[in-house]
Amino acid sequence: MSRVVPARANRSVRWSAQWFAHWSLQVLVVFAAGRLVSTGILLLAAARQGPSPWSGPAPAYGTFINYWDSGWYERIFTEGYPTDLPRDALGVVSHNQWAFYPLYPGLVRVLDAATGLGWEILAPLVSVAAAAGASLVIYRLFRLASDHRAALAGVAVVSFAPVSAILQVPYAESLHLLLLASALYLVSTGRYFAAMPVVVLMCLARPAGVPFAIAVGILFLAALRTVRRSAVPGGPPAQRLLPLFLLGVVSSLGAVAWPLIAWAVTGQRNAYVATETAWRGEALVPFVPWLEAPAAVVGPAAAVLVVGGLLLCVVALFLAPAVRSMGLVAGAWCAAYLLYLGAFWDPQSSTWRILFPLFPLALAVAGSRNRFGIRILWVLLPVSVLLQFFWVDWLWGWTPSGPDGDYPP
Repeated sequence: MSRVVPARANRSVRWSAQWFAHWSLQVLVVFAAGRLVSTGILLLAAARQGPSPWSGPAPAYGTFINYWDSGWYERIFTEGYPTDLPRDALGVVSHNQWAFYPLYPGLVRVLDAATGLGWEILAPLVSVAAAAGASLVIYRLFRLASDHRAALAGVAVVSFAPVSAILQVPYAESLHLLLLASALYLVSTGRYFAAMPVVVLMCLARPAGVPFAIAVGILFLAALRTVRRSAVPGGPPAQRLLPLFLLGVVSSLGAVAWPLIAWAVTGQRNAYVATETAWRGEALVPFVPWLEAPAAVVGPAAAVLVVGGLLLCVVALFLAPAVRSMGLVAGAWCAAYLLYLGAFWDPQSSTWRILFPLFPLALAVAGSRNRFGIRILWVLLPVSVLLQFFWVDWLWGWTPSGPDGDYPP
């Protein structure tokens, strides 16, 4: 005798299956798996940690994730920004809070005022929540150029990336990633005016205004070229010109907003730049550090070859079909961000973390196969997890390496 299943039960089963098949749940499962792996790696590294400037040996998880710049963000959370810049015995500006943008610690402070839960609980929660939101937006961005499987694989590449542990520590990276992905998605879907407030917030989370303005400039020139070649004046490309131009203006203003705020509060015109260069120990000279860093290791002549090789690799990267298939917006952002790093970044151990905003490249490798037909994803993910352990253990963990301490993550 067959069992009769009530119609209500059938509807419940179908609803459950549809729910578990929904793209958002799949993305969050991938994201959660990445965070579980990062948590395990952080716990293992914390157990191996010796005495450090922040704690004794084998610190608890909450203490361990509050290392490095997390302490500066917490200081902003508790003290705000100094009105008088601290200086050393020679009168040179020394390390202070102005190097760190206000949106992330400000958001935690607002939540603390509402809940009273404090930095130790709220800061990592904000980071994880922002990273989860970023994963959902990244999926939607990737779906504009790929199918569901490739987009989900791209999210996996981001979630398990060698530096992805940064998504759950009290740093601004998660919040910046959410805002950057949202801005790129809005621009990719032609919602330029909606992107403007997102870009403003992004410029208050991390110093991303300059490369984003460059990316918008690339898009504007591409749209202008299309208009000039179009046989129908006033068509869709022409309608994008004014919004793109205005978005470029907003991005440019956002890029200088924080330095102007630092000037207004401290009374020193170069307060932000002077604070940033306090970590470098020398004046900012565009592009030169990328020659000086390899020259210190292999010599000046070989350094030119190293930099030339890097440039050729970048050109080859953007000529690759998989990268070009990401779309113009993602490609323009990655090119602009690399140009920005070449001009203003001082290559050092934190470079791996600073490369994280190049996340659109994850889509380029997500669905790729090698010449044997094996999906690169199944090789890349285990390698990424292994590299993540090395990154957390060697760079996030503190190991005294000289008179100046350890290398920052």
